Amino acid sequence: MRMQATAETRVGAEARRHRPAVGQEVAEKLRQAAALLGQQGASPSRVAAYRRAAETLGRLGRDLRDIVDRDDLEGLIALPHIGCGIAGAIDEILRTGRWSLLERLRGTLDPVRVFRTIPGLGGELAQRIPDILGIDTLEALERAAHDGRLESVPGVGPRRAATIRAALAVLLGRTRAGVPPLRGPGVPMLLDVDREYRERAQAGSLRTIAPRRFNLAGAASRPVLHVSRDGWHFTVLYANTARAHALGRTRDRVVVYCYDNQHREGQSTVVTETQGPLHGRRVVRGREEECREVYASEGTLVEEGTPLLPGLLLTAQLPSPTTRTGRPDPAATEVETEPRSAA
Repeated sequence: MRMQATAETRVGAEARRHRPAVGQEVAEKLRQAAALLGQQGASPSRVAAYRRAAETLGRLGRDLRDIVDRDDLEGLIALPHIGCGIAGAIDEILRTGRWSLLERLRGTLDPVRVFRTIPGLGGELAQRIPDILGIDTLEALERAAHDGRLESVPGVGPRRAATIRAALAVLLGRTRAGVPPLRGPGVPMLLDVDREYRERAQAGSLRTIAPRRFNLAGAASRPVLHVSRDGWHFTVLYANTARAHALGRTRDRVVVYCYDNQHREGQSTVVTETQGPLHGRRVVRGREEECREVYASEGTLVEEGTPLLPGLLLTAQLPSPTTRTGRPDPAATEVETEPRSAA
């Protein structure tokens, strides 16, 4: 019995001796993200935030896991230069060994693999969720599970959605408790960021990354935009889904990742509407009513059924799409027909 206890003590001591290295590994991921953001043209303040956080972890001298186990995310947030968002990123790395933001910057993020970590969520459904909703993180999936969008995915009814919500509550409980939910920017700002991305992507003025999915040639073909506005930081990419590639429509759906000054992440999908009074307009999925209000306030929205000439009513046949600035829409010829779902 004494020999067994001694062996267990040695194993525990060995594990504790190597655990500080975990902090160094997390710090290295933060440094890698900072380097990629810098190379891709992100704001210096955003780059510096990740570098400062990496320096904090590099000098920590304490067991990073012990801090989280003892004090949850509040223990991380109490450290210098570690705000709510970076604390959540550290927790994601500790829980999964991966960091979705870093994989996204590298072009290696695979949402199917991410979603298959959820108990009871098989490969086919894990593929269908990002294709239809355009989301790629567990946090974004949790939001969709609570606001009803997840049930728009074929194969997900109320019972399965409830099961997924329960599983995500366990997986993300600590993160959600330590990081308040992010209220993202308004629709006008999202639409304008979407416009800038598509115009610059069409002009070829953006840096590109080589996505791992659907890219057998390994070409750096996916434009990426990093831009900051009014206290928000944005990373913008064309969605890289199986459905978009199958339809040959890879230049319509745009995923806008937003970060506040605490580096908390939000995610929205912007597409060209294919039906109703917003036909031909760019809309933020899940916020169509707000988009309608924006266009109506600009005087550019004509409601379906409004008389244009005596005996002629507006139907789904609207003029060629334009951007909110009145210029031709670069995605006008690549409209993706899709369910009304959001990210």
